[in-house]
Amino acid sequence: QVQLVESGGGLVQPGGSLRLSCAASGSIVGIYTMGWYRQAPGKQRELVSAVTMSGNKIYADSVKGRVTISRDNAKNTVDLQMNSLKPEDTAVYYCAVRGSSDYWGQGTQVTVSS
Repeated sequence: QVQLVESGGGLVQPGGSLRLSCAASGSIVGIYTMGWYRQAPGKQRELVSAVTMSGNKIYADSVKGRVTISRDNAKNTVDLQMNSLKPEDTAVYYCAVRGSSDYWGQGTQVTVSS
């Protein structure tokens, strides 16, 4: 069975950095995208960034220039480097695998506060 395990969340000051990591275990069939979503209190879940198996990347306008996504197909991992963090980035961040079937991690809390 497929499982996604996230790590790297925590509390950081505005302007700080965090690196979120996600490791997928189990066999995932076919072509699939890996990415990160987030959900802030009172808001719906939104895409932060995603990367295809061929290396195409997409970033939300709100994080473009501050976030870098990377993927290792061999290790089945996806990382999200976040810099210049703002209080508005505070949310639960979810790792996702999306293809013929979708899989979601449990989420990791990112809090940006002084």
